[in-house]
Amino acid sequence: MGTQVVNGNKLAAEIRLQILDKVKFLKQETGVIPGLSVILVGNDPASNVYVKSKQKAAIETGMNAVDYLLPETVDDSDVIKLIHNLNSDESVHGILVQLPLPRNLSKTKIIDSINPNKDVDGLHTLNMGKLIAGRQIFSPATPYGIQKILKSAGVTVSSKHVVILGRSEIVGKPISLLMSAKKEEGNATVTVCHSKTKNIESITRQADILIASIGKPNFVTGSMVEDGVVVIDVGINRIQDVKNKRGYKLVGDVFFEEVSKKASVITPVPGGVGPMTIAMLLENTFKAAQLLAYKIS
Repeated sequence: MGTQVVNGNKLAAEIRLQILDKVKFLKQETGVIPGLSVILVGNDPASNVYVKSKQKAAIETGMNAVDYLLPETVDDSDVIKLIHNLNSDESVHGILVQLPLPRNLSKTKIIDSINPNKDVDGLHTLNMGKLIAGRQIFSPATPYGIQKILKSAGVTVSSKHVVILGRSEIVGKPISLLMSAKKEEGNATVTVCHSKTKNIESITRQADILIASIGKPNFVTGSMVEDGVVVIDVGINRIQDVKNKRGYKLVGDVFFEEVSKKASVITPVPGGVGPMTIAMLLENTFKAAQLLAYKIS
């Protein structure tokens, strides 16, 4: 059986080209240029890389992009004050707070201070509620990217058993809602597993589609899946690698070498879900600019 390894970089590049064309048209028709503001608190090296990647991708699609780098010493009120200023700025259509935040800050207070129509990560409490009701403006970027990957790979979700490892607000919870929604790209039977799930291997072996977002390197092994499974690996973990000049390498939550021998479709790490997350963030930023440009409520 041949395994289809998804090229997330290629798919994301195709989507970014489509966004570039849409941005050009929006500018010509309305004069509006989508603007993305990303807030990073602290100096986490991985977060710095992600933020720079987002800014670069936004600029390449014709958007305006500004990063705000804040020291770890700030408190909730400092970050919220900045967000309120961005909420009032009509040139800013998308606001994203890079997660995770330092422990002294309240993620809920900060995210919920973003104007829901500018919450391009789809994490505001109001937007999460709309997602539950199936009336979302923005789907969270990573789950949205997963949907695009499955569609591009020709995977039918309807009537399949989707097993999700992880219940985070960023991935696990929203993708479970999207997969079970009564829509063409949903209609699946969904099981969500987490750190307290017993006999997890017996559940993963039932999966037609397995989405791993549990934050443990190489957690899913070949013995945990059946032949023909579709595997989406959301994890990104650093593990020691003395052969690498950086001293580490990036791996997912799935032991790729084993699982790829049994999967019909699988995403690699890096180069799978990650690039699609950024592409979907840009898609959401474009949608946010459309809302303002055409005064859509």
